[in-house]
Amino acid sequence: MSVTTAPPPAPDASARFNPITPISRALTWLVSRYLPDPLIFAIILTVLTFGFAWWLTPSGPVDLVRMWGNGFWNLLAFSMQMALVLVTGHALASSEPVRNVMGRVASIARTPAQGVMLVCFAAAVTNVVNWGFGLVVGAMFAREVARRVPKSDYRLLIASAYIGFMTWHGGFSASVPLVAATKGNPMEKTVGLIPIADTIFTTYNVGITLALIVVLPLVCRMMHPKPHEVVAVDPALLKPEPSTKRVLGPDASPAEKLEESRVLGFVVAALGIGYLFLHFQAKGFDLNINTVNLIMLVAGLILHGTPMAYARAVANAARGTAGIMVQFPFYAGIQIMMEHSGLGGLITNLFVDIANKETFPVLAFLSSGLINFAVPSGGGHWVVQGPFIMPAAQQLGVDLGKAAMAIAYGEEWMNMAQPFWALPALAIAGLGVRDIMGYCATALVITLPIFLIGLYF
Repeated sequence: MSVTTAPPPAPDASARFNPITPISRALTWLVSRYLPDPLIFAIILTVLTFGFAWWLTPSGPVDLVRMWGNGFWNLLAFSMQMALVLVTGHALASSEPVRNVMGRVASIARTPAQGVMLVCFAAAVTNVVNWGFGLVVGAMFAREVARRVPKSDYRLLIASAYIGFMTWHGGFSASVPLVAATKGNPMEKTVGLIPIADTIFTTYNVGITLALIVVLPLVCRMMHPKPHEVVAVDPALLKPEPSTKRVLGPDASPAEKLEESRVLGFVVAALGIGYLFLHFQAKGFDLNINTVNLIMLVAGLILHGTPMAYARAVANAARGTAGIMVQFPFYAGIQIMMEHSGLGGLITNLFVDIANKETFPVLAFLSSGLINFAVPSGGGHWVVQGPFIMPAAQQLGVDLGKAAMAIAYGEEWMNMAQPFWALPALAIAGLGVRDIMGYCATALVITLPIFLIGLYF
């Protein structure tokens, strides 16, 4: 990334000292020096998981190698889904109508501090609706704010978009509570089904999620560097992508006319809209990663106009999927080693064994945060931790919905120190993980009391 340091203008309110500033500076310095590239991070986690499983569980090295190899490709379908989240979201956001809307909303911010607050707030709200949509739109919106607000710190804008991701497990696409309420899930025979009225729509979840929506933008504002320390992106990198529309000449061939036909694009869009109508009619407001991708694909086709215009937008977006393709298999292998060796259960039981009815949700939350380094997936947490957390909660008389949400909160909270889910946002932004994770780690520290108070009281 090409960046420039802004000259020191007159100080403003965002540059005044506040208690978060030293935390943010220290963690940013620490991350910039010691956090490796996400691929190296995944490889190191693989080695550590292998070593601890060999040391602490009955599994031998041959067993672990077999587990790792058998699990390495288990996330292929999920990897494709995530690649499509990035590609369809990017293609949709690059359409002229969406760029115009984002530009008008971005113009609400008049100062860099207002810009990071607006980005974080928008990301937090959209992630409550759906995590895939919020993850992509937040990053695209951050780029638009960077274009509109001079002297913005580009690193913090993108970090603010990712920090907003911390609300997703309290929203409508939260995988742990949705799986816990679904027939046939791995824990149904043990603890039964847990309705979303006992998880997503509880008072404590609404309170925690609203608190995050309010507090996170304020934290981002307080982390904004002093004007002379701002790192601004090269304006050339923020230029809107060239139009994907192609004007045909009078001598265009029948094949070219077919490629640029609006009729074909609208036929496909009509099929997609028809399916979505039937899906929501049958299942209610069931937003999952596949329906979100279809919504973004249909909307992108309509807004770009022709199939080939959309294909060109997708080609521009596909360059950012390299990290997803390479790194997700490593986490699939790690997850299987954690699950099949029993290491995940061993770590969970270290916390569960010292818990009582009052402290159980908090300790389950902390154990989930620790395991998230190796299993950065909500559904993966339910598989790895559910068999240990849920029976223990039942035995202690802990509310099962709160126990499930403790697993969910630990996952979303520790995402601020785990770069796995930052990959789509970083690909859109053209940044590296060290550019944003110091700010994210600061949000991790500052928001801990919100989760602890919500779960304990």
